[in-house]
Amino acid sequence: MKSMIICLFFLIPYALLANDKEKKEKAFGVNIEPAVSVMQIDGELDPKEWADAELISGFTQQIPNEGMPASSRTEVRMKYDEDFLYVAATLYQNAKEGYVVSSLKRDFRFYENDAFAVILGPYDDGNNGFMFSVSPYNIQMEGLVHHGDRVSDVWDNKWFSSVKRYEDRWEVEMAIPFKTLRFTEGATQWRVNFLRNDRKNFERSSWVPVPLNQRIASVAFSGYLNWDKPLKKPGSNIAVIPYLAGNASKNHQAGEATVSGMAAGFDAKVALSPSMNLDLTFNPDFSTVEVDQQQTNLNRFELFFPERRQFFLENADLFGDFGFSRIRPFFSRRIGIATDSMGRSTNNRILYGARLNGNLGDNFRLGVLNMQTETEESVGYPGQNYTVASFQQKVFTRSNIAGIFVNRQTTGQIKDAGRIADFNRVVGLDYNMASEDNKWTGKFFYHQSFSPDVSGDTKAHGSFLGYNSKRFNLRWNHEYVGESFNSEVGFVPRRGYWRLEPSMMYRMIINSDKVFQQTFQLVYDLYQDEDFQLKMDERLSFVYRLYFKNTSNLQFRLFNEYIYLFSPFDPTRTGGERLAAGTDYSYTRAGLTYSSDSRKLLNYSSTVYMGEYFNGERLFVNTNLNYRFQPFGNISLFAEYNKIDMPTPYNDASLWLVGPKMDVSFTDKLFLSTFVQYNSQIENVNINTRFQWRFKPVSDLFVVYTDNYHPESFQIKNRALILKLTYWINV
Repeated sequence: MKSMIICLFFLIPYALLANDKEKKEKAFGVNIEPAVSVMQIDGELDPKEWADAELISGFTQQIPNEGMPASSRTEVRMKYDEDFLYVAATLYQNAKEGYVVSSLKRDFRFYENDAFAVILGPYDDGNNGFMFSVSPYNIQMEGLVHHGDRVSDVWDNKWFSSVKRYEDRWEVEMAIPFKTLRFTEGATQWRVNFLRNDRKNFERSSWVPVPLNQRIASVAFSGYLNWDKPLKKPGSNIAVIPYLAGNASKNHQAGEATVSGMAAGFDAKVALSPSMNLDLTFNPDFSTVEVDQQQTNLNRFELFFPERRQFFLENADLFGDFGFSRIRPFFSRRIGIATDSMGRSTNNRILYGARLNGNLGDNFRLGVLNMQTETEESVGYPGQNYTVASFQQKVFTRSNIAGIFVNRQTTGQIKDAGRIADFNRVVGLDYNMASEDNKWTGKFFYHQSFSPDVSGDTKAHGSFLGYNSKRFNLRWNHEYVGESFNSEVGFVPRRGYWRLEPSMMYRMIINSDKVFQQTFQLVYDLYQDEDFQLKMDERLSFVYRLYFKNTSNLQFRLFNEYIYLFSPFDPTRTGGERLAAGTDYSYTRAGLTYSSDSRKLLNYSSTVYMGEYFNGERLFVNTNLNYRFQPFGNISLFAEYNKIDMPTPYNDASLWLVGPKMDVSFTDKLFLSTFVQYNSQIENVNINTRFQWRFKPVSDLFVVYTDNYHPESFQIKNRALILKLTYWINV
């Protein structure tokens, strides 16, 4: 009840301030006409093809000089035909200055490269859309825009582009199939913006101005693309992506023989309408995903590793963005994991799955996901069926009400499986708030879990409200998780607490040749028990950041922290004597981070923290060293060191985590990456090498080799070799 009152307190004034779309001034608009001839996508802007297209220019800086005209001119033109939306851009510059390009690999990071991008918002909700970007070397990046300004670049689809480089400019042409996009049939207007990142000159600009304190890819700051006639439904759009995989592995540590196998399966994408898509998967294989970067675990709670499997990533916000980052009712990495009777995790093969997602009109989004796993007799884990259903209904200008239902149901039969409940369910309702100018954002949610033989407080709720202006960034956050809240398919590392987390940041823009801006931030983070009688954790942080115009930055942090232990805990996690339950600790530490000019071929960042740690002391050093042999790739070295000194009888520890990595792009179709990770905490050296040949758009051959070694003797623990072929077929 307390949380509901808090929510209403914030919702009522916001509703009164919301502006109707009809009253919004449309200061930026572009009219698009059909192409009168066949468009050649060759990177050369033929005057005959583009002469009658409306010219879009007058880009405005976002950084470093907000509101000022861009230093270099950018010109954009658009056309369309029955199958494609065409975008052409001329980006003027002195070629002798060179370009900043990370590699020839697809899905580069827009903010770290010289690049041009178009933002499309087919649904006029100011939150969802598409981003298509090209570098001066014609490397593509496409992404889904969600929550207004967050770009998910894991989305892969077919589109075409070409680039030509000249002494005074580079020119790009794009052809984006309407089948690739999602839109409402009969629409006459889309949101649109054009972005340019001039990385070498530390300048970002856009057609529709975007405030310095906002992300430049925000759909909230966009103009309008006016079609000359209502859009028609594109032709049938069905794609089948079959795969064939072979593997061989050997567990040397257990003295087992080499095991090999073959697998085949497929994914399918079926466009039920221009705005609704059905994804199917049968016997999926996730063996070629990139390896997780390991973490030194000094935490009392479960660590979070992001999802990397392609099937779960497209439109992931419809399923995975409910609640907060540490109160997730659905976390897709739970699917495909089995737990044996000893509590150890192993793979649980997914048999098949389906996902329906998209829009029903401009204001309503729908998502339904169902996955079935196999019974694992060897570990005593029965098959499971996972169902997730969600919706988002737009309210006001850019806000929405969203609901989710998550169900895990045991479907297989196995002896001694009584430890696994027949089902676990979570139902939740979220309100996602965003003002028209994106200064005000927020989230308010209430979730309830249902499990057999579970009683007590099974609810979780939270509220977040943020105000972001050019000077101030103010945030309020509260969380509550009941002791019996049980989200088995979610990510909820701790239960039975209240959390209050207000913060304030002051931003100061500095008008000098070298310094861009500086910020001062205070964050208070408090965990209390359910009755507000016992303080569990408390942290007060001060953070100072200084940003330079050469892209380098400096950061200073000061922490004062309090921790109460509910259970025994070894602060080094090395199996030594544990601190007793019921004891508490208060300590202070400080840290400094510096990141160098990332535009240089050789760049680095380093962090050092020193101070008290429980009843001992801790030194933390983290360094990232990167060399870019442009444009063919990167060589990097990640190193982390923790030195923990504890009084007798507790363990001291010197923990290393070292990870050299090499990414090579031989061409824009041939890639090789090797990632070596040494983790002294788990006494392991891991080597992962991955070769990729993209022989056609979204069609690949992968070769992945993995080794694990004992770090002292380099004796082999296990190794595996995987070959996988995928092929995109348009039906």
